[in-house]
Amino acid sequence: MPLIDRYLLRQLLGPTVLATLALTAVALLSHSLSALDIIVSQRQSALVFAKVTVLAMPQLLNMVLPIAVFVAALVSLNRLHTEQEIVVCFAGGMSRWRVIAPALRLASMIAILALAMNLWVQPMAAREMRQTLFEVRTDLASTLIREGEFTNPAPGLTVYAQSIDAAGLIHNLFIHQEKDGGGATTYTADQGRLEKRGGKPVLAMHKGSMQEFSDAGVLNYLTFDDYPYDLSPFMRSDELIHYKPSDRYLHELLFPDLQQDWEKRNQLKLLAEGHNRIASPLYNIALMALAVSAIIGGGFSRMGYSRRIAIFSAVAVAFRIVGFVVQAASEEAAWINLFQYLVPLFATYVALRDIFREKVTRFIDMRKKPHRISRRAEAAA
Repeated sequence: MPLIDRYLLRQLLGPTVLATLALTAVALLSHSLSALDIIVSQRQSALVFAKVTVLAMPQLLNMVLPIAVFVAALVSLNRLHTEQEIVVCFAGGMSRWRVIAPALRLASMIAILALAMNLWVQPMAAREMRQTLFEVRTDLASTLIREGEFTNPAPGLTVYAQSIDAAGLIHNLFIHQEKDGGGATTYTADQGRLEKRGGKPVLAMHKGSMQEFSDAGVLNYLTFDDYPYDLSPFMRSDELIHYKPSDRYLHELLFPDLQQDWEKRNQLKLLAEGHNRIASPLYNIALMALAVSAIIGGGFSRMGYSRRIAIFSAVAVAFRIVGFVVQAASEEAAWINLFQYLVPLFATYVALRDIFREKVTRFIDMRKKPHRISRRAEAAA
């Protein structure tokens, strides 16, 4: 790669990385605020919260990459053009294509990276996140007992705990369980802890009592130092993880198992998601081309390119919104998936057409002008 090409590529790469990190951080912050429910309501550790946040990064990264590419290209190219470095490239005999080639090469590499994440990294991370959220939702510690609240984790069952310390020890525990045939059993304990005994989840209660009303209305009272309360009847073992379209791999989206009822009813939705996985990386090239057109497509201006930048920013936003609209419309008709590819390709065509609309011919004209003058002088002589 020539030295000037490497220089232009470095000038674009730095701002692209910084813009990607900044926008990803903002997206992660927004996602983390919604994920705080995992810690607040489900009483999970900060490690689980961090795991869910990190697993959301591939999907968020694919969303912000085209925007980061567009913003970084505008910043770096505007600086290069304002400082007349682009003008020097043209004056040195470089064509427009030679000048924009490093930007398009960088956008193509980012598009390939985004495609790889769409096809493998995102579904893998999304499945792991779905598994983690499933475990959180079915966690007995969070569904059965909540500090300072009366909960009803199952029909006829009421549980209360005054407090739960950092070691997981439950204080002042109260359990009231109604029987199907009538009667009820009430447990109270000074302390309790969730454990596994014999492979079964139990609530080990210490220093408590049990009061039971039999079907005949007789009250039985028992005190205990240790009592394992079996929790296996409340385990939802029949519940399965359901993977959403964003959690599935490409072959599962394009070729779903139509023998499954959900896949059969949502075939168009799965197909639209599959084509979006392939088509969305093209927006990295399209928005890079629009950014290049905003700066290089017009003539040199010492006053800056704020007007063209504003116009092309609106055009870029419009194309991306149209892409989202087309993706949503593809869930209703399969033939609309073709436009998921045509929209970014058309945006690239519009940008490149604007860039090459005016040829760099001013240097050729300057060479021809002395010849015309000399010929006129000879004719006059």
